[in-house]
Amino acid sequence: MRKHLLESFDKIYILDLHGNLRKNETCIDGSPDQNVFDIMQGVSINIFVKTGKKKKNELGEVFHYDLQGKREFKYDFLTKNDLKSFDWKKLEIKSPDFKYSEVDYQLKSEYEIGFSIKDFFKISNVGFTAARDNSLIHFEKNKIEELLNDLNSLTIDDIRTKHKFGLDSRDWTITGAIDDINSKDDRNITRVNYRPFDIRFSHYSKKTKGFFSYPRWEIMQHFFNHENIGLIATRLNRQQSLGYFWVSNSIVERHILDTAGDSTSFFPLYLYPENNSQQDAFGTNKRIPNLNPDIVKQIADGLGLSFTNEKETESNVCFANSDEVRPEFRQSFAPIDLLDYIYAVLHSPSYREKYKEFLNIEFPRVPAPLDRVEFMQLVKLGGELRQIHLLESPTVEKYITQYPEDGDNIVTKPVYKNGNVYINEGQCFANVPQVAWNFYIGGYQPAQKWLKDRKNRELNYDDILHYQKMVVALNETDRIMKEIDKIKI
Repeated sequence: MRKHLLESFDKIYILDLHGNLRKNETCIDGSPDQNVFDIMQGVSINIFVKTGKKKKNELGEVFHYDLQGKREFKYDFLTKNDLKSFDWKKLEIKSPDFKYSEVDYQLKSEYEIGFSIKDFFKISNVGFTAARDNSLIHFEKNKIEELLNDLNSLTIDDIRTKHKFGLDSRDWTITGAIDDINSKDDRNITRVNYRPFDIRFSHYSKKTKGFFSYPRWEIMQHFFNHENIGLIATRLNRQQSLGYFWVSNSIVERHILDTAGDSTSFFPLYLYPENNSQQDAFGTNKRIPNLNPDIVKQIADGLGLSFTNEKETESNVCFANSDEVRPEFRQSFAPIDLLDYIYAVLHSPSYREKYKEFLNIEFPRVPAPLDRVEFMQLVKLGGELRQIHLLESPTVEKYITQYPEDGDNIVTKPVYKNGNVYINEGQCFANVPQVAWNFYIGGYQPAQKWLKDRKNRELNYDDILHYQKMVVALNETDRIMKEIDKIKI
């Protein structure tokens, strides 16, 4: 579209008034940047000029001006100026992006030396779409069992009323869900990674426009009843944060990182044969890495290591101490090491800041590791992050918060005050670090969103422990990210 406009017009003037509340835009000095209208989306004034003098294959010129500040300042500035009085900056427009903004092309060339995760993982796709999240995805397993029973026994009108389905849509209907349930002999109730740290339950079927509108079986089959892990990342995002990355060992919903994250994709580490009867010589299902062999070979050659499809035992490797293998004695690396390396790089604050203008418009690119010691250091830190984010690390059970007061445990309006997170007027999680409360993963702040999503619900014992694990995990993520930044990438 941008290229077509450049072919059609001689000059394009873009007066960017900013004010995007969805991105929490601020001025360069950190002061508030207000929208000129009472809307969330940022605003610009665009003037397209066509004189007929431009040659047929010639591209037009683009001029840009930024105007930020408070609303009244913008009104006053616009009133006192005209097209000729603005100090327009002529933009350098290059193929293939034809971006209408300033781009550091030298930095872009440096960034593009790395490999794209889209190329690194052979297959990927967006997460599943339920189309009726509140009715089809639940906190408790027994709610899904009740729903399945009702789909088999109640009338359509009764189902629609009891489970608050609303009207049918193009991609989801009650009859489609009923037909899907009736066509199956068993019930596939499974864990669903709905949001960061938020695991819920649903029934899973591979039929499109059945129980789910788009189950994305081609990806989720490698997690359904299989041991696997996958990287989650976005191609486009709203820039609520610089951290649109996550991991999961279960099926994931498409908006796991952001409600506007239609481009959120799931990259499995391993692929399983669709027919579970396909077994190797040892009688087990044989999985294969979902990795580009050419890029893997490039990494192996650069590090001087061999690649193995599965993590090898390290009993025959020299140890620096009782629990850590010295990098110089490692002879091989496995798919999980590569995922952990990538995960560490994506959590480097300096990497995110340096390449932020590219990370929000395409899948991230990661530099190929060349130094064995630095590679293993990043693998170690990335592995710690992965285990913490999956709440599998023993570290998350070393609670740094308390839940001191008795009460009904019902979440009303979560409030952070004096280092405590109050779920209602009388009960709180005490000593919650502010960094954990405000920490962003994608477009969400998990310590806040997890509670907001449970408004008017009673937290049970497991919920209380889970929240305290989340706080540890978020606090540790901040610490490990700082450790990652000490390593040259």
